[in-house]
Amino acid sequence: MPASDCHLIVQISDTHILPPGQWLDQRVDTATGLRAAVRRIRALQPAPLGVLVTGDLVDAGTPQHYAHLRELLSSLEVPVWLMPGNHDDREALRAAFPEHSWLCNDNGAGFIQYTVDLPGLRLVTLDTVVPGAGHGALCRHRLDWLDRTLAQAPLTPTLVAMHHPPFDTHIGHMDAMGLLEGCAAFTDLVGRHRQVERIVCGHIHRSVQRRLAHTVALTIPSTAHQITLEIGDGPGSYLLEPPGLALHVWRHGQDLTSHLLPTGDFPGPFAFD
Repeated sequence: MPASDCHLIVQISDTHILPPGQWLDQRVDTATGLRAAVRRIRALQPAPLGVLVTGDLVDAGTPQHYAHLRELLSSLEVPVWLMPGNHDDREALRAAFPEHSWLCNDNGAGFIQYTVDLPGLRLVTLDTVVPGAGHGALCRHRLDWLDRTLAQAPLTPTLVAMHHPPFDTHIGHMDAMGLLEGCAAFTDLVGRHRQVERIVCGHIHRSVQRRLAHTVALTIPSTAHQITLEIGDGPGSYLLEPPGLALHVWRHGQDLTSHLLPTGDFPGPFAFD
């Protein structure tokens, strides 16, 4: 299969950018992590159609944080589709990226939800943010919008993106601030729309996959730090495991395939003998 027949979307998440010169917890250089992801994206062949960033774009939703994020993303030569997470502020995000008109497609309700039509695939983003809280929610307004939006293109394979995953990960402290409202209703809704090929999320700072209705839901690593895998009710911690990104690949008439890639500089590639 020639690479030219394939279409790519890159997904990165939980970049947690701070103002220049600041490190998260005085330990995590989130800007360097995002720079490494951008280098990896710029080297991809074929070039992706765009980059999806599934929330927690900055660590605190101030103009200074978003100005630095904008600078770090500026060398990407493809569209960037931004979504809020629980660390973000919707209005500050809109103000920092005024040319991103889709950030204002809120139907008057204030949410950041939009669609992107791509060759053979549709991207639908869903806002799960509860201002001032760590957990997520899907109210009736947001679910009704998703139902109507999916009904508009029932035959087009669709990727649904959201920050909080619609399932338990069994990492207790993360599930306590997971999608606490609307999870069952979301699952039922997806089950009625068979064109949903994948549900992609952030928030968890590591790779988790689960079947949901007829499809697969997944989270991806952060470009910065990763949440420690503690099954059960551990106290919660993070560690500096390798950061990563996801690469979603498809072509017309083919199912979506998702790859996880570490970011950073590694030896190789080396030809097989």
